[in-house]
Amino acid sequence: MSTPDTAADARFAAVSAPHGTAALRFTHWLDAEHRAYEGAPGLWHGEDGRVVGTGLPGETPEVALSAGEHLDIGSLRLKAINRGGAPALRVFDPETPGRTSLRGILSFPHDDAWALPGVFHAAAEGQSIVIESVDGYEREEPAVGTISLQVAGEPVELTVWGDLDDELEAVIADGTSNVDAYRFRFLPIDVPAADGSVTVDFNRAYLPPCAFSDHYVCPLPPLNNRLAARVEAGERIADRA
Repeated sequence: MSTPDTAADARFAAVSAPHGTAALRFTHWLDAEHRAYEGAPGLWHGEDGRVVGTGLPGETPEVALSAGEHLDIGSLRLKAINRGGAPALRVFDPETPGRTSLRGILSFPHDDAWALPGVFHAAAEGQSIVIESVDGYEREEPAVGTISLQVAGEPVELTVWGDLDDELEAVIADGTSNVDAYRFRFLPIDVPAADGSVTVDFNRAYLPPCAFSDHYVCPLPPLNNRLAARVEAGERIADRA
């Protein structure tokens, strides 16, 4: 089992890797027109939901990437994503300032007092929620449920999503946001017990990808997940030179 220090080391290693989270330099949304895009060799367009590149250097002058697939050219990693049917090309560059300036991830001190008991309430069948991303894009997804708990003496109803057979997640903001911490954070939550009881451990809160690059399109916290209390637990902010 990892200690908090080794877990933090592994987390930073993943974020700061040559093609890790902090290395994202561009996200280019594609249409059917063949174009050159900044930071990416060749010409690119979207076709049947895939990311298609032509005129590429090396032994693979043409490529069609489905979401999640990538191609490495020199030091660059070119990766396909798809959001609601819209394909995009992501350019990961080890030399992007967002990676080269990163020195670490600052966190609040671990405090067991921030592991709080709650009760999970499953959403009604057929209920949906609208999730808004940082770029204003909205998507509708089946609702999973909410967790009732007390935070600093105040009742809170956290909206969560995820997989009840695996793990839940909330996106939260709190009194430290934009003050001592990034403007919002992700919070993984273990699957509730059969009776709905669940522990919400705010020490597990971590920075979203967009804390390391402006070219991610992270989901924003729903209104009821924007807490008035200062949650001084979990990851806080990227430490840069």
